[in-house]
Amino acid sequence: MNDSALITTGLPVALAIIMFGLGLSLTTADFKRVAGSPKAVVFALLVQIVVLPLLAFGLVEIFDVDPLLAVGVMLLAASPGGTTANLFSHLFRGDVAFNVTLTAINSVLAAVTIPLITNLAISYFDAEGDLGLQVGKVLQVIAIVLIPVGLGMLVRKRSADFAARADRPVRVFSIAMLVAVSLAALLGEWENLADYLRQVGLVTGLFCLASLSIGYGGARALRLSEPQAVASAMEVGIHNTTVALTIALSILDNTTVAVPSAVYSVLMYALATAFGYAITRPRSGIGRRRAEPVTATEAGEDQTRDPSDSAA
Repeated sequence: MNDSALITTGLPVALAIIMFGLGLSLTTADFKRVAGSPKAVVFALLVQIVVLPLLAFGLVEIFDVDPLLAVGVMLLAASPGGTTANLFSHLFRGDVAFNVTLTAINSVLAAVTIPLITNLAISYFDAEGDLGLQVGKVLQVIAIVLIPVGLGMLVRKRSADFAARADRPVRVFSIAMLVAVSLAALLGEWENLADYLRQVGLVTGLFCLASLSIGYGGARALRLSEPQAVASAMEVGIHNTTVALTIALSILDNTTVAVPSAVYSVLMYALATAFGYAITRPRSGIGRRRAEPVTATEAGEDQTRDPSDSAA
């Protein structure tokens, strides 16, 4: 499987397109918005960069996960949020502008945190003989994460209309590619699939639920607004697994390392949907809340974004 054109060429190209699409939804204002809500942004980023890797490490230690699978779980934990998190936040009435801000910052930071956390995991779990994320591969990670995002932002600056038209097709492509690669990764390890599911199915499921809960509960404990708490939950709980799959399959060249991200990418849709309904139902249900008129405050917040960002 690792030698197929899908993995060696198609997956990096697909990720570049996905990250380019992410860039199309970003502006420099998304980075500047940190100053307007520093507590919320710092909380969410600390959870993503520090708490989630520690959570993942604790889970793989408790469940005594195989070293290569453990590296895969740590790689998953280091991956940033993405456009899917923005989509779920929009569905459950979260602060999508807050999501976009977090995605923008975390995508930049991921160019450093992914190689750092992955290399530490490779060393700790004694997987150096099977894996290696040396300088050349680290530069590949930086390139596939940052360059397409930067190009997308540049295109948006030059042509906001094109960025708005391209948003939906890129999102559809992103989801289709994620499903295809996840299935390919699982089928590529078909003989060991039952054992892998036994080892990481529960771990990745718990990791997803714990991430969603920490993102939401921590935000509410800090007395952030309900929309920001929903946005925090989705940003923290839904990872850009296409990044993790590309690094595992194309850069580390190891299908086993990709399995946790593939399993997680299947589970997260069901778990994030259930979690979203759980936190919105006590407030009279998501359907009724959608029918409520927009408040003056919400209208004012919407005006801080470019109109073409509404789909982000």
